[in-house]
Amino acid sequence: MINRMGTRWRWPVMVSVLFLFALVAARSYQESTSNQRDQRVAFSHPIHAQAGIQCLYCHSEAARSQIAGIPSVQKCVGCHQVIAADEPPVQELLGYWERDEPIPWRRVTEQLDFVYFSHQPHLGAGLNCETCHGNVAQMEVVEPAVDMHMGWCLRCHEAQPAIKIARLVDCITCHK
Repeated sequence: MINRMGTRWRWPVMVSVLFLFALVAARSYQESTSNQRDQRVAFSHPIHAQAGIQCLYCHSEAARSQIAGIPSVQKCVGCHQVIAADEPPVQELLGYWERDEPIPWRRVTEQLDFVYFSHQPHLGAGLNCETCHGNVAQMEVVEPAVDMHMGWCLRCHEAQPAIKIARLVDCITCHK
């Protein structure tokens, strides 16, 4: 009898705890992305895109690591010592360079700690940045284009060729 009672109450408690955890995680994710859109240095993705600069030039880490990365001051200064060097935002950028300080960029998109994500397999599968991040090349202020939650990712994974689906929807693919 005691074991049955314990088992009887265990399932609803576990479901409630998981639901509460998901709710807290979702709220944390929203807060972590919603307050971080104001950048310290005025940066225009449209101007850089119109100049023909591809996403992976500045966010080169996406091709070789788990995160896309944020360009270093050195990478920015490589062009801006010459290009638009007298413009106020570039002057501010050059100030970071002269002070030997990193630019305190604020993240726009971030995954929760318990989610494993790597850009590498997505780039390898032929997805472009716009698939998940929207048309950043037209955004003066970058905003998350989609709500990157588990269901959204799974819908894309489930739409892949049948031979890949079992691996792509396995929990361990995204939760290590």
